[in-house]
Amino acid sequence: MIKSIEHIGIAVKSLEERIPFYRDTLGLSFLGIEEIPERHLRIAVFDCGGVHLELLQSTSPGTTIASFIEKRGEGLHHIALAVDSVKDSLAAVIAAGVEPIDAEPRPGASGTTIAFLNPDSTGRVLIELVQKK
Repeated sequence: MIKSIEHIGIAVKSLEERIPFYRDTLGLSFLGIEEIPERHLRIAVFDCGGVHLELLQSTSPGTTIASFIEKRGEGLHHIALAVDSVKDSLAAVIAAGVEPIDAEPRPGASGTTIAFLNPDSTGRVLIELVQKK
Protein backbone atom coordinates (compact mmCIF):
# COMPACT_ATOMS: atom_id res chain seq x y z
CA MET A 1 0.00 0.00 0.00
CA ILE A 2 2.62 2.64 1.04
CA LYS A 3 5.33 3.19 -1.57
CA SER A 4 7.50 5.83 0.10
CA ILE A 5 7.57 9.14 1.93
CA GLU A 6 6.31 11.66 -0.62
CA HIS A 7 6.96 14.81 1.39
CA ILE A 8 7.19 16.30 4.86
CA GLY A 9 5.06 19.38 5.50
CA ILE A 10 6.46 22.13 7.73
CA ALA A 11 4.22 25.01 8.81
CA VAL A 12 5.93 28.43 8.64
CA LYS A 13 4.85 32.03 9.13
CA SER A 14 6.86 33.31 6.16
CA LEU A 15 8.36 31.49 3.19
CA GLU A 16 10.69 34.41 2.54
CA GLU A 17 12.14 34.13 6.05
CA ARG A 18 12.54 30.33 6.01
CA ILE A 19 13.62 29.56 2.42
CA PRO A 20 17.23 30.79 2.94
CA PHE A 21 17.77 28.30 5.79
CA TYR A 22 16.73 25.27 3.73
CA ARG A 23 18.29 26.47 0.46
CA ASP A 24 21.45 28.27 1.60
CA THR A 25 22.30 26.85 5.01
CA LEU A 26 21.25 23.23 4.41
CA GLY A 27 22.00 23.29 0.69
CA LEU A 28 18.74 21.65 -0.40
CA SER A 29 17.67 22.03 -4.00
CA PHE A 30 14.92 24.68 -4.15
CA LEU A 31 12.26 23.56 -6.63
CA GLY A 32 10.02 26.62 -6.42
CA ILE A 33 6.89 28.06 -4.88
CA GLU A 34 3.36 26.90 -5.61
CA GLU A 35 0.36 29.09 -4.86
CA ILE A 36 -2.99 27.44 -4.05
CA PRO A 37 -5.39 30.40 -3.75
CA GLU A 38 -8.50 28.30 -3.09
CA ARG A 39 -6.79 26.78 -0.02
CA HIS A 40 -5.16 30.10 1.02
CA LEU A 41 -1.75 28.44 0.86
CA ARG A 42 1.75 29.07 -0.49
CA ILE A 43 4.14 26.13 -0.62
CA ALA A 44 7.93 26.25 -1.09
CA VAL A 45 9.26 22.88 -2.25
CA PHE A 46 12.76 21.47 -1.72
CA ASP A 47 14.28 18.18 -2.83
CA CYS A 48 16.02 16.17 -0.13
CA GLY A 49 17.34 13.02 -1.79
CA GLY A 50 14.08 12.30 -3.60
CA VAL A 51 11.83 13.24 -0.67
CA HIS A 52 10.35 16.70 -0.79
CA LEU A 53 10.22 19.14 2.09
CA GLU A 54 7.27 21.49 1.77
CA LEU A 55 7.19 24.74 3.69
CA LEU A 56 3.54 25.67 4.15
CA GLN A 57 2.51 29.31 4.60
CA SER A 58 -1.08 30.41 5.10
CA THR A 59 -2.21 33.45 3.13
CA SER A 60 -5.29 34.03 5.27
CA PRO A 61 -6.15 33.86 8.98
CA GLY A 62 -8.38 31.02 10.17
CA THR A 63 -7.02 28.44 7.74
CA THR A 64 -5.62 25.07 8.79
CA ILE A 65 -1.98 26.21 8.69
CA ALA A 66 -2.70 29.58 10.34
CA SER A 67 -4.58 27.82 13.15
CA PHE A 68 -1.80 25.26 13.55
CA ILE A 69 0.84 28.00 13.93
CA GLU A 70 -1.37 29.97 16.31
CA LYS A 71 -1.80 26.92 18.59
CA ARG A 72 1.61 25.22 18.27
CA GLY A 73 3.98 27.60 16.52
CA GLU A 74 6.00 26.83 13.42
CA GLY A 75 7.17 23.27 12.88
CA LEU A 76 6.42 19.80 11.60
CA HIS A 77 2.85 19.68 10.35
CA HIS A 78 2.46 16.33 8.57
CA ILE A 79 4.10 13.41 6.81
CA ALA A 80 2.82 12.53 3.36
CA LEU A 81 3.03 8.95 2.15
CA ALA A 82 2.92 8.04 -1.54
CA VAL A 83 0.33 5.44 -2.53
CA ASP A 84 -0.81 3.97 -5.84
CA SER A 85 -4.46 4.71 -5.09
CA VAL A 86 -5.69 7.08 -2.38
CA LYS A 87 -9.20 5.66 -2.74
CA ASP A 88 -8.04 2.06 -2.12
CA SER A 89 -5.59 3.05 0.65
CA LEU A 90 -8.22 5.16 2.38
CA ALA A 91 -10.71 2.27 2.26
CA ALA A 92 -8.08 -0.09 3.72
CA VAL A 93 -7.16 2.15 6.65
CA ILE A 94 -10.82 2.89 7.41
CA ALA A 95 -11.53 -0.87 7.39
CA ALA A 96 -8.66 -1.23 9.89
CA GLY A 97 -10.36 1.26 12.22
CA VAL A 98 -8.44 4.43 11.36
CA GLU A 99 -10.53 7.60 11.41
CA PRO A 100 -10.01 9.78 8.34
CA ILE A 101 -10.19 13.55 8.19
CA ASP A 102 -11.13 13.23 4.53
CA ALA A 103 -13.79 10.54 4.01
CA GLU A 104 -13.21 10.82 0.26
CA PRO A 105 -10.05 11.63 -1.73
CA ARG A 106 -9.73 15.27 -2.81
CA PRO A 107 -7.46 17.34 -5.08
CA GLY A 108 -4.06 18.27 -3.66
CA ALA A 109 -1.09 20.38 -4.76
CA SER A 110 0.59 19.79 -8.13
CA GLY A 111 -2.33 17.78 -9.51
CA THR A 112 -2.20 15.08 -6.83
CA THR A 113 -5.08 13.31 -5.11
CA ILE A 114 -4.90 13.34 -1.31
CA ALA A 115 -6.61 12.35 1.93
CA PHE A 116 -5.62 13.08 5.52
CA LEU A 117 -5.89 10.68 8.45
CA ASN A 118 -6.96 11.85 11.89
CA PRO A 119 -3.96 12.10 14.26
CA ASP A 120 -6.09 10.60 17.05
CA SER A 121 -5.99 7.34 15.07
CA THR A 122 -2.30 7.47 14.11
CA GLY A 123 -0.41 8.07 17.34
CA ARG A 124 -0.76 11.87 17.12
CA VAL A 125 0.90 12.15 13.70
CA LEU A 126 -1.02 13.87 10.90
CA ILE A 127 -0.63 11.60 7.87
CA GLU A 128 -1.47 12.53 4.31
CA LEU A 129 -1.97 9.86 1.64
CA VAL A 130 -0.80 11.15 -1.77
CA GLN A 131 -1.42 9.77 -5.25
CA LYS A 132 0.50 11.44 -8.04
CA LYS A 133 -1.28 12.05 -11.31
